[in-house]
Amino acid sequence: MIPEDHPRYRSLVARERIAACARHGVVALEGVAAHGRGEAFDYLIGETTTESAARAEQTAAALLLAAAHPVISVNGNTAALAADGVAALQRACGAAVEVNLFHRTESRIEKISAILGKAGARVLDGEAERLLPLSHDRALCLRNGIYAADVVLVPLEDGDRCAALRDMGKTVIAIDLNPLSRTARTASLTIVDELTRALPRITGACETLTPGERERLVFGCDNTVFLREALDEMTRRLCHALD
Repeated sequence: MIPEDHPRYRSLVARERIAACARHGVVALEGVAAHGRGEAFDYLIGETTTESAARAEQTAAALLLAAAHPVISVNGNTAALAADGVAALQRACGAAVEVNLFHRTESRIEKISAILGKAGARVLDGEAERLLPLSHDRALCLRNGIYAADVVLVPLEDGDRCAALRDMGKTVIAIDLNPLSRTARTASLTIVDELTRALPRITGACETLTPGERERLVFGCDNTVFLREALDEMTRRLCHALD
């Protein structure tokens, strides 16, 4: 039992949730390693939402609301940590939700879909087809889901699929704590923030942004600025730690 007054309570709860879902086959073992890597970068931004990330989250909301067919792509880690957040965002922006996995099995698809459904998300189903220009199983997607999307929110993404989606002309919003990753550098917009902090902020912005604010944010989206600001924040904190 993790005491609620522990200074890293939220992080430890998330770690336990990932471990439990790995034991039940929801999270791939490789996803456990990926979570730890993300935690390391979260330390570098002080385990908090930076001002830059908050602006990126507002921009993400604007892009989702402006989309004709937005889709939220969900993997095992995302379902384990933030099924409720995915469901709330879906209600706020009207996006479709599709389960898409690198380590893909029908059993994992079913378990992840069940977690999302229990949280209130409406998950697309149907026969996945090899529609993306990739040699691995993330090429499989639904024709009426990710394949048809103009905007795709891809929390905890891999760089290959992010690049493939961009090459297909899609706007890709990534949530990635590592601003140096292939995904972060390839996405149309990267939110350098932890998943369970980011999703509620995007949802809140979907509910409060005015039409004028949405237009300004979409027009002014420049991912290089967000990545530079994230790196600057990490550098500042590292230098301060050494003083």
